[in-house]
Amino acid sequence: MIQDIYPSKLDNVYKNRTPEPDDLILVFDDEGKVFADIREREPKFLTASQMRTESPVYLFSIDDRGYFLAPQGSYDLPEGFEACSVRTLRDESCGKGLFAAFTAYHLWKWYNDNRFCGACGKVMTHSDTERAMKCGCGNVVYPRINPAVIVGVTNGDRLLITRYRRGYGHNALIAGFVEIGETLEETVAREVSEEAGVSVKNIRYYRSQPWGMAQDLLAGFFCDVAGDDSIRMDENELKYAEWVKRDEIELQPGSLSLTNEMMKMFKEGKV
Repeated sequence: MIQDIYPSKLDNVYKNRTPEPDDLILVFDDEGKVFADIREREPKFLTASQMRTESPVYLFSIDDRGYFLAPQGSYDLPEGFEACSVRTLRDESCGKGLFAAFTAYHLWKWYNDNRFCGACGKVMTHSDTERAMKCGCGNVVYPRINPAVIVGVTNGDRLLITRYRRGYGHNALIAGFVEIGETLEETVAREVSEEAGVSVKNIRYYRSQPWGMAQDLLAGFFCDVAGDDSIRMDENELKYAEWVKRDEIELQPGSLSLTNEMMKMFKEGKV
């Protein structure tokens, strides 16, 4: 999956530091596209020695190499660098550079959405001691993470496969965001009922995945259909929902997502 960058390791502890010459500077445009060199499979970003910018914001480190966010503005970039959406990077790139881009986008989006205080409307400033935006009125805002579930609903040797009405065009599983007051298990049962019209039992946790592309933390669950297995699909959300046998499951084209890994685990008889 996208976060599986071993032997490299992400260090996301906030540090109030300035970049070393070999550290990396990520530049995003107003649309959230990051400037990268994608002529090779793993995207490349500018080093601090290549790009002079005032007050870059420390994001995280991978293998002791710092990644920084450049302030919004116009920059003269070297040949080979182009503005890439995270969706384009997902389709064309791989490796720790891709994971770094996803994670940096998550933080860029949060910083961009919190330039002004939601309590009084004044300009927010960066905290020097923690990953937070603060205001003189006392309001402090921390990075936003959206919890969501991915659900593999099993029915004997069949798995409930879906395709979204809009957006991603390949096979998927039931998915949805956690609502206020819900447990993750309650979200699983509700989303399956809303999107496919079936009830479930034996809900069991599989594993999780950060998904910076949508500022999500995805929690994967498997469960079994309970009672009537007739699918009553929510046509506003989905354009396809069917029980598919293990050997007939068509996987997604990449190996980045928790959804694809869960489908693969079932297809190979490991669930």
